[in-house]
Amino acid sequence: MSDAVETPARVTESFGRRVIVETSAGSRTSAELFGKRLTCVCGDEVMIRGPSQSSGDVAKVVSVAPRRSLFARTDSRGRTEPLAANLSLVIVIIAPNPEPDLYIADRYLAGAALAGISGALIVNKSELPGAEDPDFQARVNDYERAGYPVLRLSAKNEPTVAPVRELLINQSAMLVGQSGVGKSTLTNRLAPESERATRTLSDSTGEGRHTTVSTALFRLASGGELIDSPGVRDYAPPPVEDAMVQVGWPEILKLAPECRFNNCLHLREPGCAVLAALAENTLSARRYESYKRLLNIMRGLAPEYERRR
Repeated sequence: MSDAVETPARVTESFGRRVIVETSAGSRTSAELFGKRLTCVCGDEVMIRGPSQSSGDVAKVVSVAPRRSLFARTDSRGRTEPLAANLSLVIVIIAPNPEPDLYIADRYLAGAALAGISGALIVNKSELPGAEDPDFQARVNDYERAGYPVLRLSAKNEPTVAPVRELLINQSAMLVGQSGVGKSTLTNRLAPESERATRTLSDSTGEGRHTTVSTALFRLASGGELIDSPGVRDYAPPPVEDAMVQVGWPEILKLAPECRFNNCLHLREPGCAVLAALAENTLSARRYESYKRLLNIMRGLAPEYERRR
């Protein structure tokens, strides 16, 4: 690759100022970002310039193409942190063990919807006794009633993984979820060349340990792309206005046109179809509580001058 020629490539792994890119020919190479203002994340489409013949340095990422979508989160300082670009699907993985935090799962799905990305749920470790717990099943059924695709499987059992392969065809999908739910095990099953590290749960806490340290993209032989990400203990999407929060809850968004007021936030307003469905037990009380929690989180993340209004 000549240092004077710019070549299109895809970022398949990011380590801050250093990335791994894959060219259209299928070769992968390390590259550095050119210029202090340039930033990119896994999934970005970029132009790279080959290493200088005279200095022998590494390839440089010189530009980033406009993104079709950007999945991001709010970091501990309230700043927006991009996670992956050009996704078409975000898949949240939960399992009966470690104990699932469904409020995090909800926020992941909401973050995807707010970014214009489809969402789905995978229930892993179906071989565990806890997977049959009626309360756990009822919680999972809430997602199906909301309209999400829900797949139940065991990443250790190849036949149960087949529906995931079908779901991923023609998709650029990202696996997200708590540590220990089996994201890396599933990635290794779907993309054996990934060789993502796996580890059992912590004996002392029962919580997952972080084994994946970077977000990485893999092309699947069965079709589509899969991005594996490090496990988390929390997630919140970037701040949005109050009225936008409901976009992350399809079952609430479906009822909203029946509300008396167009600007209904489904809290205490008269004639609210969402509150009526809640009273009639046709809307999940836990999912509704999750909606209110994210609304409060978004208000807390709003700039101070907005909070004083």
